[in-house]
Amino acid sequence: MIKSMTGYGIAAKDFANAKYTVEIKSLNSKFLELALKLPKSFSDKELILRNECSKHIERGKVTITFTIEYPETEKKAAQIDSALLKLYYTQLKNAATELGDSSSNLLQLALGFPEVIQFSEDLVSEEEWLQLQGTFSDALESFQRFRKDEGGILEKDLILRINNILSSLKQVEELEPRRIPVIRERINQLLNEFVGKENIDENRFEQELIFYIDKLDITEEKVRLKSHCDYFLKALKSPDANGKKLGFISQEIGREINTMGSKANDAGIQQVVVGMKEELEKIKEQLLNVL
Repeated sequence: MIKSMTGYGIAAKDFANAKYTVEIKSLNSKFLELALKLPKSFSDKELILRNECSKHIERGKVTITFTIEYPETEKKAAQIDSALLKLYYTQLKNAATELGDSSSNLLQLALGFPEVIQFSEDLVSEEEWLQLQGTFSDALESFQRFRKDEGGILEKDLILRINNILSSLKQVEELEPRRIPVIRERINQLLNEFVGKENIDENRFEQELIFYIDKLDITEEKVRLKSHCDYFLKALKSPDANGKKLGFISQEIGREINTMGSKANDAGIQQVVVGMKEELEKIKEQLLNVL
């Protein structure tokens, strides 16, 4: 069953007086374009999450937002690494003494050095990471379910369009038997009008007519068109992501329809072919959203 590239999923969990929320949105794209919005404290987990997304999402312009909400009463004050602060302060003081500098803001400078001050949200426990992973998995499941449901709607529409093309093909087969006699009569009338019946070599005329009619034969196009449509319906049921394959098959369907129209030399058949082209255009539009 096909899936849609458009999708939405959200999940939330409460853990240790905090609320973890993951929201996934996707739009159409030829490739996987992934944007992760992670809290700073989980930035080192980005590669792990990207790998998971590559395995399960496959294609689409995807935005995933991770948020952690803490109650105001639960927010912790920043922590100072005293040992590191003393080390930086001592080094600054020694340097100032050697240079004869009487700067009085050495403590302020030392507090600004890397990792001296650590905020609580920068410290992540293994339990918190597991909670975020679990929330992400739930959101991903919701997202995939949305894509599958949307894919079901797309599949019904695509089947309808292909069946419409097959119905039009039956109309072509019904109209075709009258086509050759009409063409033959038309050529006969033109020759009689411009050449004269007495000047026509009937044997040569029959040979040329057979050669001309052979070029107008659309039997192969009808057979290939039917085969491509059947293959399209079969590919729809494939468990794999097959939007690209369906796109290639639709191109082949278009080639047979165009050739049939150019060789038809019959107003009725050409009108039916125009209807086929309209259905095929709708199919191509829908395939832009198939995973």
